[in-house]
Amino acid sequence: MSNRVYIFDTTLRDGEQSPGCSMTVAEKLTMAAKLADLGVDIMEAGFPIASEGDYEAVDAVSRQYPWMQVAALARSNKLDVERAASSLRNAKRPRIHTFIATSDIHLEFKLKKTRQQVLEDAVNAVTLARQYVDDVEFSAEDASRTDLDFLEEISKAVVAAGARTVNLPDTTGFSVPFEYAKMVSRIHKALGDTAIVSVHCHDDLGLAVANSLAAVEAGARQIECTINGIGERAGNCALEEVVMAMKVRNDQLPYQTQIVTENIYAASQLLTSIISFGPQPNKAIVGANAFAHEAGIHQDGYLKNKSTYEIVDPKSVGVPEGKLVLGKHSGRHALSKRCEDLGFTLTKEEVQQVYTKFTALADTKKGVMNDEILQMIAEVKESSSAVKAD
Repeated sequence: MSNRVYIFDTTLRDGEQSPGCSMTVAEKLTMAAKLADLGVDIMEAGFPIASEGDYEAVDAVSRQYPWMQVAALARSNKLDVERAASSLRNAKRPRIHTFIATSDIHLEFKLKKTRQQVLEDAVNAVTLARQYVDDVEFSAEDASRTDLDFLEEISKAVVAAGARTVNLPDTTGFSVPFEYAKMVSRIHKALGDTAIVSVHCHDDLGLAVANSLAAVEAGARQIECTINGIGERAGNCALEEVVMAMKVRNDQLPYQTQIVTENIYAASQLLTSIISFGPQPNKAIVGANAFAHEAGIHQDGYLKNKSTYEIVDPKSVGVPEGKLVLGKHSGRHALSKRCEDLGFTLTKEEVQQVYTKFTALADTKKGVMNDEILQMIAEVKESSSAVKAD
């Protein structure tokens, strides 16, 4: 079994569907450039039936980046599939991604269809899509809450109809890793080498990355994810997290992607500038505090050897370097280093005097700025000069 994992980026489709993340065609093209630089394998550019803008975006991305594999989403019906096919007419490497819900709760309350009707709709959609493109992906929406016998039946049926990829979404973020892995393993074994098993995990319980990694260990070889983890409700599996987990812990997760990790931070920053919010400061890999150290014990270790508190080299994801944040938890070592960075070499006694002033101020603020430290240094130097003069 190959250890190559394909990264299916859906920032421009699922990510864009979340509140505050809507993008214009021009913004999608700008973001697509970063995704191409990042090296994603498949770029899902939109849901063409949803709006004229989404239709235009899929077409524009296909024309602008002909070397990229571009996907368009479609429900399992004739109108959606034909609209997706039309939006991909200029694509050199098109993929139609068709889906239908398969869980009993969705069948009863949303679709109001029987399992047999859903099976027929899924097969018909894949059959139709194959008339337009060679590469068809089928998603069993809400797979993680679907009866496993039916999930296996529909997975085999769509592959027989021509699907190359079968996606098993944890649509509501309901699954837990060992349970999700069990489901993926069953479908992977049922399909063998006839199709790639893909996963698309939501983060409602904070398990999207964990579930995705468990799925890869169970045989999945495509992960659907987004930059900064944006997406419906609590978001999707975060590309930066799942990719870096496999890179940093390749000893335990021996899988490879073609992601150029040094471009991760730039992609995250661009997305933040396009949509209405960025990642929370403590967000793994791309958050403002991901490589920041404030606690004195941490800062002391970091200054002696960065690997004491950094398991990821900031440069490996495009962050220039880690940073020491000076606040009330900081110690003398970090303060002395900051003074040196500001151009001052202080004696041990002067460091102690600056530190005394620093801690008094830090207790009243969220953080101490460089200009305030410079003022403290000036006061201590002035005091030292006055003592020497006396």
